Amino acid sequence: MSEFIQLHLLTNYAPSNLNRDDLGRPKTAKMGGVDRLRISSQSLKRAWRTSEIFEESLGDRIGVRTKKFGIEVYNHFIDAGVSDSKAKKWSQEIASQFGKLKKDEKEKSFSDLEIEQLVHIAPKERAAVIALADMLVSEDRAPEKEELELLRKDIEAVDIALFGRMLASSPKYNVEAAAQVAHAITVNRITVEDDYFTAVDDLNNNEEDAGSAHIGESGFGSGVFYTYICINKTLLIENLGSEDLASKSVKALTIAAATVAPSGKQNSYASRARALYIMAEKGSQQPRQLSSAFLKPVDNTDMANAAIERIEILRTNMDKVYGSCADDFKVLNVDKAEGSLAEILEFVGA
Repeated sequence: MSEFIQLHLLTNYAPSNLNRDDLGRPKTAKMGGVDRLRISSQSLKRAWRTSEIFEESLGDRIGVRTKKFGIEVYNHFIDAGVSDSKAKKWSQEIASQFGKLKKDEKEKSFSDLEIEQLVHIAPKERAAVIALADMLVSEDRAPEKEELELLRKDIEAVDIALFGRMLASSPKYNVEAAAQVAHAITVNRITVEDDYFTAVDDLNNNEEDAGSAHIGESGFGSGVFYTYICINKTLLIENLGSEDLASKSVKALTIAAATVAPSGKQNSYASRARALYIMAEKGSQQPRQLSSAFLKPVDNTDMANAAIERIEILRTNMDKVYGSCADDFKVLNVDKAEGSLAEILEFVGA
């Protein structure tokens, strides 16, 4: 039976535009019949896996997600003194193991070295490619068929183990994600507002034109966001092949979720924030979100504490009607100075 770790976080973001839609405005969603701000799970996961926290904790166990792997291999061959024609041919043979290559639409372009779809490559796989390339350079020959079996099942890559990998051309090397991340939504109803801004030309002395050098508009909003993460610890250990590495991974993800925001419009809004509330739960019971606590939007002026009260009431009520939904839980509450991040990390990593 799988063991699950569930994280429920409440984070307040002042006016910001952390995750934009195709028009450059903050992403939204309707819930309970009203508009909420939304931060997509894709945006959250990228912010976390590329954060300094992940780099410092798990640097040699983080993969790279790219279409341009063939170009990297090609440049490695060129730097080693291999001719252009050999470098390109060998790089195509290697890169094609990770996905179907694009067709060269322009003469002398590098598009036929690019993989059609983004592929998540584990450090062990990347190292195997570089080792093969170095051997081909030293022996001045093309790769043999068995040498091109570069994909691995024992990936030991934390981001792939947590968030999964799909390889359409090599499905046996797919990895089922051990972590599920919900789109973060505000507990409160919102109105996306417009920030009308101007930029002044420092060398304009206003003698001929006193107007601004640039005028623009940018949407923004604010609110308390509820974020939910469910980690299948059993599957994570299976994906990584190490209980110790799995625990380190859960800790790094927890720190990142509590402290790292997406990078959207940070220079304009400085929307840095840390979670005001974290509830961490462990158990083999069927997981469940607690977003239903906010079907009716929180309109209280003391929004954060009202949201905390609602989430704790819903958790208690669910336990009453369904039986205990988790074996144990820990709470961090900034407003009441209860709990600590260190205690949460010890709990999820145990």
